[in-house]
Amino acid sequence: MYDRYEGLIFDMDGTILDTESTHRQAWRQVLKPYGMHFDEQAMVALNGSPTWQIAHVIITNHQSDLDPHFLAAEKTALVKTMLLDNVKPLPLIDVVKAYHGRKPMAVGTGSEHAMAELLLRHLGLRKYFDAIVGADDVTQHKPEPETFLRCAALLGVRAEQCVVFEDADFGIEAARRANMAAVDVRLL
Repeated sequence: MYDRYEGLIFDMDGTILDTESTHRQAWRQVLKPYGMHFDEQAMVALNGSPTWQIAHVIITNHQSDLDPHFLAAEKTALVKTMLLDNVKPLPLIDVVKAYHGRKPMAVGTGSEHAMAELLLRHLGLRKYFDAIVGADDVTQHKPEPETFLRCAALLGVRAEQCVVFEDADFGIEAARRANMAAVDVRLL
């Protein structure tokens, strides 16, 4: 089905790994002591963004002076412990397994690189991917194309020969800006 593409690039959270509910639960726990909360729809709109950017939006909405990087670090530390017990692959992992050894594949995620490595290794999935590009590996995050362009470069594949699998509007936009085909997994 995806044979016409030279490289396959996958978002991680909500695309190949079921992490979304755990991320939201961690945000609730981290924000509660500060008397803050998040709007569910606003969070969905921010899917694919680095944790510190999400923290910045939440802090701004609450007119707080907390450091977004501090809040993001707190959330990341909590989510690490929660995810290892709760994370599971999503059905799209079957596409990854089917193309393993046939096409170069990468993960391009809004999560930190170390988190992606940790989760993929924990589930025995790291071996399927030739490269990982996390939020801390780039300076321009989704919807900017840098994450996916870096994936293509690491795979040694021209951008227009790649297809991106995404579950977020920012990611779909980033793929388009990178001149890559995009599969919106929410429609599968």
